[in-house]
Amino acid sequence: MRFATWNVNSVKARLPRLEEWLASARPDVLCLQETKVADFPDISSSGYAVAHFGQGRWNGVAILSRVGLTDVREGFPGEPGFPEQEARYVSAMCAGVRFISVYVPNGRTPEDPHYTYKLEWLAALRTSLAEDVAKGPLVIAGDFNVAPTDDDVWDPAVFVGSTHVTPPERAALAAIRDLGLHDIVGRPLKGDRPFTYWDYRAGMFHMNKGMRIDLVLATEDIAAQVTDAVIDREARKGKGPSDHAPIVVDTKRSAENGLG
Repeated sequence: MRFATWNVNSVKARLPRLEEWLASARPDVLCLQETKVADFPDISSSGYAVAHFGQGRWNGVAILSRVGLTDVREGFPGEPGFPEQEARYVSAMCAGVRFISVYVPNGRTPEDPHYTYKLEWLAALRTSLAEDVAKGPLVIAGDFNVAPTDDDVWDPAVFVGSTHVTPPERAALAAIRDLGLHDIVGRPLKGDRPFTYWDYRAGMFHMNKGMRIDLVLATEDIAAQVTDAVIDREARKGKGPSDHAPIVVDTKRSAENGLG
């Protein structure tokens, strides 16, 4: 089974690139974030079924699957809003695995109410995940808007006083991993830093001044079957890319029957 995650930063703007990427990468399951549409475009000709939780111009998460898609859930019990619930979580069963696509709140600045919302959202997510993680197999993937360690940003000094790197955010993420989830880190295609996001500002991508804020967390039964994981940096190149790159994970697990 091959699965992937990608913050596309507007599926409408990125649709030709997405369809081309699906045709070449052929993941069995793809988690998407920041779709930024209320209704997902028709991609049925590509062979993928879609579970989408959208919110017009903002947020939006989706799961694309060519190996079945059932028991779709939009949002999770106890999920906080800002002030209303936002389109940040969708999950579904695909080939015997519970896949969850998440777009964690940004937080803006540590002084902003959105930062408090982010921490509350992560804490509520942990509570909601406990039962599903215990059941397994499970993959939760997406844009977590948290760099787990200083090694996951190009220069820690630049981020002092900013969100994404504060101790409370990292502790909230660690608490989620501590449920029994493994952080599957992709191989970088340039340098030795597994960055997944680069700001659009001139030169940031080419100088590899990025962050690792897109994550794939999996239960032991999935993590033990991983044969490779790569950050598809090529998808960040060219005309009109997202500011994030996909993470592609290959496993020994069969996509047909869910067996190892």
